[in-house]
Amino acid sequence: MSCKMYKVFYSLFCDLFFFIFPQRKILGSDFFNKVCGHLKLLEKEYFGLEFRHHTGSYVWLELLKPVAKQIKSDDVAFHFIVKLFPPDPGQLQRGLTRYLFALQIKQDLSNGSLTCNDNSAALLVSHILQAQIGDYDEELDAHDLENKQYVPNQEYLDHKIIRFHKKHRGYTPAESDVHLLEVARKMDMYGIRPHPAHDGEGMRINLAVTHMGVLVFQVLYKNICVRFSLIIGNTHKNKYTQP
Repeated sequence: MSCKMYKVFYSLFCDLFFFIFPQRKILGSDFFNKVCGHLKLLEKEYFGLEFRHHTGSYVWLELLKPVAKQIKSDDVAFHFIVKLFPPDPGQLQRGLTRYLFALQIKQDLSNGSLTCNDNSAALLVSHILQAQIGDYDEELDAHDLENKQYVPNQEYLDHKIIRFHKKHRGYTPAESDVHLLEVARKMDMYGIRPHPAHDGEGMRINLAVTHMGVLVFQVLYKNICVRFSLIIGNTHKNKYTQP
């Protein structure tokens, strides 16, 4: 029997794995469950598989459609990342889920997609340090901050990061993850992943899905939140399409 191989990049771990399936019309849900099973992940509803569409945009793998119907190339790599951020990370039940969320926050902070002020950035990094190296140690902190880039322009925040880290003495890695998520959830860009689109008049906008609804980012207008209760099929006067 011929088989089909798909590449999955666990972006949060920077690990690449290959999953092999019998050559058949495997559904996106079967593929996604296989990936989650590899991690022994139970709270799957917060995560998804993202890939680069042949149009150039990044899209989510649709669970109810065959994988083969969604991709046009055999050289597609799927990225396993957080898809939905709950308003209160405290509702996450399992340590593995909280750990994966903490890794996502760490990644978003380092690549600049989670924007925040200097104090918040330094506080986040201090919790990351506590989780990774434990209690403050002058030599370890200096070495870690010199060799790892946790946030853009980190060199200007070192003194603030160290000041915060000194206050976290005794926190375990799991407790540090909880504190990290608690700080992150209060930020304006928490859980927001803008995607390019056009409105009904052809103007370029960005859309993002949050727990509240769909956020619409417009250049000349105030951001709009379209709550899920108002979204019914395609009955909106303004329709948004991906470019």
